This record gives sequence, structure tokens and C-alpha cells, in this order.
Amino acid sequence: MDNSVLVVGGGIAGLALARALRERDIPVEIAERSVPGAGTAGLAINLPGNAITALTALGVGDGLRKLGRPTRRREYRSTRDRLLFAVDEDEFWGDDAQPRCVPRKDLLALLGDGLDDAMRSPAAVREVRPARAGAEAAFDTDEMQTYAFMAGADGVHSVVRASVFGGGSTRESLLSAASWRFMAPNPGVDCWTVWSGAGGAFLLIPVDDHEVYGYASGIRGGPIGAEPSWLHETFRDYPDPVRAVLAHIEKDPGTLYHSPIEEVRATSWASGRCVLVGDAAHATAPVWAQGAALAVEDALVLANVLAAGDWDTAGARYEAKRRARVAHVRTATDRFAKAAGLPAWLRNPLMPVIGPRVYRGAYESLRTVDLK
Repeated sequence: MDNSVLVVGGGIAGLALARALRERDIPVEIAERSVPGAGTAGLAINLPGNAITALTALGVGDGLRKLGRPTRRREYRSTRDRLLFAVDEDEFWGDDAQPRCVPRKDLLALLGDGLDDAMRSPAAVREVRPARAGAEAAFDTDEMQTYAFMAGADGVHSVVRASVFGGGSTRESLLSAASWRFMAPNPGVDCWTVWSGAGGAFLLIPVDDHEVYGYASGIRGGPIGAEPSWLHETFRDYPDPVRAVLAHIEKDPGTLYHSPIEEVRATSWASGRCVLVGDAAHATAPVWAQGAALAVEDALVLANVLAAGDWDTAGARYEAKRRARVAHVRTATDRFAKAAGLPAWLRNPLMPVIGPRVYRGAYESLRTVDLK
């Protein structure tokens, strides 16, 4: 029996959990199937205020403030570039929780700093089995090892969830079946800006003075083309900043990343000494950018629960502490998805009135969190 915690997955959730465990002197090992820097690491990530609060509590706040750019304002615009409503994020979140857009690779490097000795990469876990006073991991090298506790931080298609909790918990997002993400030269936007119309939504967020992170998807469910031509066909009549980015993408499609938007509605996140954290437990459509925020919060809560002892009941206690907050994000996401699917002639006149209320309704309760 290895008396440590195995964290399956070396993304944001897994690295955050490993850091939190190390801070509490709990031995930890990380199994990550991918080569570092693969996949979406070349993109950026939008971190709302509660993500900043959680990352600060994790001890990386000073380093985080050196990355990317603060997001001080949001603008929601029509396809004719009419401002529907805006949000002063500085005023809403305050100085200590100022949202930021940061390069994903830089955030992963910050979280992984000092954890090299805990990382097995590439090391894929093929299967997980509950064991007496622990859990057994079968690696793709045919090695078998038993750990005192195991956390599945391995994303939407979690091996831990499939092995221990069964499949069938993923679903297509109500908002859109898929999305495109990319980096591009800044076409002149100075804040978080989204343009929404009948075809879809096109979001640009400055990462610095020269580059933006972009996200584009449909807003009424259904298929989203896996070829870049879908972007040009859908958004070619959108305002100048959008068309400038499309022109760049056409010349240099290297940073384009197309992926399904899948949500996870797992009925349970804990079974004996196995738990799920982050997207493996509760992935939602990225309407409120809560993927990283909830993952880091999960990590802090689970680490504190484990540090308190009685690992046989730790998983159930962790889940009980986190369920209500995740349910709030899920409900807010579903409400937004349904509203976004309204015809533009109905949605746009309502947005100046209901938009600020929806924003506040989603984020108000997320400004505070019990991480113990």
C-alpha cells in the first residue's frame, strides 16, 4: 500500500490539488497521460473573480498577477455593434479578486512549479478499482499500484469516473454542440467583448496589448462545423473587429482549436476513497467561465478535508461541501443557454434590462466561498 494520494490528471484541477496537498504535508503523485504543453496549452483562459480568490488561497496570487491582463469591463454587443449592456468588473469584484485573462501554458507552469518530482508524465491510468482502505490504479504499462486515496482530475472523459462511478453522465450542452477557440492579434478591443446574433456568439478577450483570446460557438444547440469555413460563413457579417480576426485566422489557422461542448452531470463524486474533482465531476458549458474556478475550489476543499483526517469519509464530506455551489453554476448556465436561444428581435431589447440582473444573479453568490 502506497500511503499517498494519486491524482489522475495533470491539468488545472490536478495541479491545484497536488499543490494544496503538498501545502498540507500529504504525499501526492500525479499521473498525466499527455506530454506537457500538448492540447489546448497554447490558448488562454478567462479567470473570473472567484477563480482569482481560489488561486490566491492556493498561494499563487503573486505569480498570477504577473500573467496576462486584468479584465476590467465586459461589453455585450449586437451584430450591428450596438452596446446592449456593460459590466464594470472592477467595481463588482474589487481589487483583490480582479478577473484576468492569462495564457493557459503560463497558468499551468505556475501551478506546476515545484511539483516535478510528483509528476508521472506521460503515464496513463487505464482503470481504477476500489481497494481495502484505498484504491488500485492500473497503468497502461501494466503496472498496478494501490494508493491510500485517489482523485480523478482527468476531465470530461474521466477514466476514474468510468471505472468507479459508471458511464453515461455526459451530455451535449444546451447552448452549443461545439466551440472554436483561438489566439489572434488584437483588432482594437480593450475589454471582454461578445457579439451575439442569430448565427452564434463571438467573444474576444485581451490577453495583453497585442493579442486576444477568442471563443466562438452557436447559441441554439445543434451541430457546429468542424472546418474553419463554419466560422467565416457564420460571422462574416459581424462588426469590424470580428472580421479582422477572421481574416487573420484564414491566413494562419494554426491556433484554431475545435472541440465539443460536453457537460458532466455525475450523480456522485465520491465512492469510498475515490473522488472526482473539476470537470471530471461537473463540467458545464463555459458561459460563466467556471471550469478553472470550480476546479481550484474543489482542490482546496478536498485537501482541507483530507488534512482533517478520516479518509474513509473524506469523499462524502468533500462532496457535501461542494454540491450546492456547483448546482448554482449549473442552474445559471442552463438559464443563460435558454435565454441566448431566443430570437434576436426579442433578446436584444430585453438585454439592457435583464443582462445586468443575469450577470449579478450568476456571480453574486460566487464572490464568497467557504474553502474549509
